[in-house]
Amino acid sequence: MNLILKPIGIIHTPYKDKFLTPRQPGMDEQQVEGIIELFPHQNFEQALEDLSGFERIWILYWFHKNEDWKPKVLPPRSGKKKRGVFSTRSPHRPNPVGLSLCTLLEINGLTLRVANPDLLDGTPILDIKPYIPYADAFPNSRAGWLDEVSKKIIDYQVKCSSLVKAQADWLESNYNISLLPQASKTLSLDPLPHSFRRTKQRADGTLVLAIKSWRVCYTVNENIVTIERIESGYSLSKLIQSKKEKTPLHDEQAHRAFHKLVSG
Repeated sequence: MNLILKPIGIIHTPYKDKFLTPRQPGMDEQQVEGIIELFPHQNFEQALEDLSGFERIWILYWFHKNEDWKPKVLPPRSGKKKRGVFSTRSPHRPNPVGLSLCTLLEINGLTLRVANPDLLDGTPILDIKPYIPYADAFPNSRAGWLDEVSKKIIDYQVKCSSLVKAQADWLESNYNISLLPQASKTLSLDPLPHSFRRTKQRADGTLVLAIKSWRVCYTVNENIVTIERIESGYSLSKLIQSKKEKTPLHDEQAHRAFHKLVSG
């Protein structure tokens, strides 16, 4: 059996990179907005009638950046144990269909303004449905393995050294690179080393989180995570080689300037 799905529109959000997109709607520390643009000439104006009276909507969409799926995945609160993908909200699914619940702020023609989406910018939208509290909300339902791990979850507190604050401020003010919000969010969930979370422990014991081409070094003392410093993910030799071969690297100009900064 072949099924044909046609997007009804796309959503515009501040999230340009999968790594920076929240894992669930509303998990971003700051309130953000998304704009759903429905395609014209398909009678969607009529389809939107009566929706404005609903406070929240379900958004069904396609994970268009995913090319494969995984039967077992590692959710952020699962420790080091993989879970069956059907017991998770992982985007790596046989059919990459996503479901998000967002607050509906405004409808203007074929445009819907929503609060706190967790969708990547440009995500194709498949359908929109109203959230109905008496049918969709069951707060006392069992949550499987999440109920089990919730009893063992450590509430990690993330702190930053004066050095890392200065480094982060320099990167943000000079190159508009913001690392600490994403690092703090990731490490607060689980700072322990694991390859699937791009966290590892070096031979000298240093813990490192990779955020694209940057490295965030930190320590863990019981439930206190201290971010000590930021490092470039490129060595000087790599930057020199790239310049000779004219091969562009991620944030290359910032990395070159950052190496000069830390070397004094």
